[in-house]
Amino acid sequence: MAETVPRRGLDARGHIVREGSLARVPGVFRPVVAAVRDRLPDLYGTRLHSAYLYGSIPRGTARVGRSDLDLLVALHEEPTEADRAGGRALVEALDQEFPQIDGGGTLLHGRERLLSDLETYDLGFFVACLCTPLLGDDLAEHLPRYRPDGLLARETNGDLALLLPRWRERVAGTAYAEDPEQARRPVVRFMSRHLVRTAFTLVMPRWNGWSSDLHEMAEAFAGYYPRRARQLRSAAVLGYEPTGDPAVLASYVDDLGPWLVEEYTRVHGVKAPRPEQLPRRPGSTGARPGPP
Repeated sequence: MAETVPRRGLDARGHIVREGSLARVPGVFRPVVAAVRDRLPDLYGTRLHSAYLYGSIPRGTARVGRSDLDLLVALHEEPTEADRAGGRALVEALDQEFPQIDGGGTLLHGRERLLSDLETYDLGFFVACLCTPLLGDDLAEHLPRYRPDGLLARETNGDLALLLPRWRERVAGTAYAEDPEQARRPVVRFMSRHLVRTAFTLVMPRWNGWSSDLHEMAEAFAGYYPRRARQLRSAAVLGYEPTGDPAVLASYVDDLGPWLVEEYTRVHGVKAPRPEQLPRRPGSTGARPGPP
């Protein structure tokens, strides 16, 4: 029997279908995946609960020499800075060893946070729908099924206002790089993708579906905000093929980003604050990481 293709990423009951699988990993990337599976247990030992792939490799759309390796690692307790450094070192080593990939990253979180009520419609959704199990027990078994509704929209991308000041600092910092144009390329790629995804989830409940393809996201958005359509289509292109044009970054932090903040707040409201975003208690000495 032929495999049923989900309509707009939804199953027959309107739930978002998990978008990747190990079966979809292109053959050329399978040695990379095998190396990850072998090395993660050595790196984190018994503290490792589970590990996942996400992004283009498990979706089957990765391009040789162009796509990055994206990992999510769940530990039995909250990760330390040493844990994060180990994850970065692992991906850097794999990047040097395998020309198939072009960089990558490792997200680390404790199991308790991933399954917390606060993260159900953010990190929980990410695990259940956007991540492909690689090692350990799948946390998706403890999470609900998700629909493309306003609650999901608010909790996934309703925090752009918090990110913009950091983005402006990052853009300003590229001017002092040895090669500013080259330094801006990954920033353009990152911000382009984030803004397209935010614009997509703005209209997601009305479009009634899910996609991780930047071009499809931009087209879905264009149907509701035609005056911004050209800008989003351009950002989708730059999400795959970034340039080092400073004008692009200026338009993101001074125009498109602020507009999305205002419109997102009007339509969906603001994402529930996380502990690391709240003011420190008097006498608190714990370092609190900021938004990515």
